[in-house]
Amino acid sequence: MTKISTFKALRPARDKAHLVSALPIYTYKKKVLNAILADNPYSFLHIVNPEFGPIFTLQNSPERFNLIKKTYDDFINKGTLIQENDSKIYLYRQTKQDHEYTGIIAGASIAEYLNKKIKVHEATITNREEMFTNYLNTVGYNAEPVLLTYSDKENKIDSQFTSIMAKRPEYEFATIDELKHELWILTNQEQKSIQKSFDSLEHVYIADGHHRTASSVGLSILRSNNNEKRFKNDEAFLAFFINESRIHIHEFNRIIRNLNGHTKEQILDLLQVNFDIKPISEAKKPSRQHELTMFIENDWFVLCCKPKIINSQHPVKSIDTQILTDYVLTPILNIEDLKNSKDIDFLSGDISLEDFQEEIHKKDFKIGFVLYPLNIEDIKKVADNEMIMPPKSTWIEPKLRSGLTIYSLNE
Repeated sequence: MTKISTFKALRPARDKAHLVSALPIYTYKKKVLNAILADNPYSFLHIVNPEFGPIFTLQNSPERFNLIKKTYDDFINKGTLIQENDSKIYLYRQTKQDHEYTGIIAGASIAEYLNKKIKVHEATITNREEMFTNYLNTVGYNAEPVLLTYSDKENKIDSQFTSIMAKRPEYEFATIDELKHELWILTNQEQKSIQKSFDSLEHVYIADGHHRTASSVGLSILRSNNNEKRFKNDEAFLAFFINESRIHIHEFNRIIRNLNGHTKEQILDLLQVNFDIKPISEAKKPSRQHELTMFIENDWFVLCCKPKIINSQHPVKSIDTQILTDYVLTPILNIEDLKNSKDIDFLSGDISLEDFQEEIHKKDFKIGFVLYPLNIEDIKKVADNEMIMPPKSTWIEPKLRSGLTIYSLNE
């Protein structure tokens, strides 16, 4: 059984949805971000980045979080964000070129997460999880849905979308990243039918948003342990439920700050124990599983895993992010803790290799690894066996915008 709950969303009026909605702030180049903040007073970016002006607070400080909460309240008081009169469930469709990402926006159950009905596959980074929990406790809302996938082989859920989408959407707009966004508000009858269909699902999987989920759960536990005022919405978190067949999975690549005292030649000597190494004249992504490409001192190499290091029977040890950790990052580069180490960074697989190289140079890192993306069966196999991949093992689309349906944690 998978419980999805209705909620009274705070959301933009129809004529402002395209102006309010925003991608995560880290996705914007500085010039673009400044231009949006200067020219668009309705952008949700003003809430998450409230210091476009003379005010300054330390990043991730209580003062910053309180300022975010104040700006959020200002958006409500000015009528930029309005609250539904009744609890609702929403259908959202994002169209990218010739692909559609269509699914349900609703509350996902914290109890089901704790009971392992909502399955995880990635480790969270401890300090980020704690920071987000404190953030939520202050600001009091979820603005970006967690991406949850389900298997709907009998088409009980997705078959209901057609009649809903035949009606005019509440929101319909395009954004400068060439995506089209549409949102429908379900009727009470449609909600009950969708909820009944989800009841037949034994479990769902977190595809993207492990930190957001863990922090929402952490907030619920924190408030309970502190005997603080409890709210109905503490029992759930904002989620976008989508059929697993509709998502796209990209790799998450690694860059490392130093060579742990080794020279480039020593690194190559150490690697050849477990990898077949081939220099290549230009940047390229891996062409298959168990193949990696490495960038070091402006040179590219293909690394092919030798059979002895591939444990095909183990859900985690058989995936390339774990192989890279076990045979390169930890023993050669001394990265003992991917969750907390300051010597490693992660770059999403949707950026070009030119940008990958630029990031290494800009951050003064010394070496980078590009991986082959996992597939949904890899992810489910890990989750079904209650195992955990290394952090940042996947980059999954769709990426959802903040501010379209905000879930109040203080209702």
